[in-house]
Amino acid sequence: MNVNRRLALLGVMLVVLSMTMATQYAVTKVGYSFSIVHPSNADIRFIGSDNSTDGRVLRVAGANASTVGVELEFGNWSAGSNKTYTAAFGIVNEELNSVNITHINVSTTTGDDYTQIWLHGNRSTNAIDDASSVFMWDNATSKNVSATTAWTLAAGNQNANNMCADGSTQLDTAWDGAKHVRFSINNDNASASSTSDFVWVQVSINIPTSSPASGTGFIWIHFESAAT
Repeated sequence: MNVNRRLALLGVMLVVLSMTMATQYAVTKVGYSFSIVHPSNADIRFIGSDNSTDGRVLRVAGANASTVGVELEFGNWSAGSNKTYTAAFGIVNEELNSVNITHINVSTTTGDDYTQIWLHGNRSTNAIDDASSVFMWDNATSKNVSATTAWTLAAGNQNANNMCADGSTQLDTAWDGAKHVRFSINNDNASASSTSDFVWVQVSINIPTSSPASGTGFIWIHFESAAT
């Protein structure tokens, strides 16, 4: 009788152990893909407009290739001067959902930060006089906090040859063969109310009279999906 009871207890223990050791594992996979394209063909792309002293302010940085970046060349200016490019460049959304621009910041690599930056709709009007404008950056100080949407770009059409002003009016973004970027000098206004898939970026350079230094750096533009 005692032997049977011990065997019964051993059987229960084996059942418990088999339950605790019965974790199942599986291996599966999911594919992914992405493509490296020229900045002018990206889903969120920059386009040129205003000219600097030697051509388009926006141009490729270095040799033209799919892995190249773009840069802004503001030219040569004397101490105590101000230069404002009302359309230093444009931002165009080609994604199939709308995208928010939340904030902009500038980091310097040489010199000091003398920049002021706005988003606005009218390419040829100073942002100060443009009712649509949003002041984004002021000489090392952010003017729009990261949690706030400054501008909403409407969904794009995945076509880098054009941008859309109002949901239906397609505007050509032609190719600049000298600076290797797409550009537009069309004066159709961009709207911040999710109807335009582009916005103009105004940049002002305010050079002080005392001890100015040449400068280089980066403009950081922060996006988030507007889809819910």
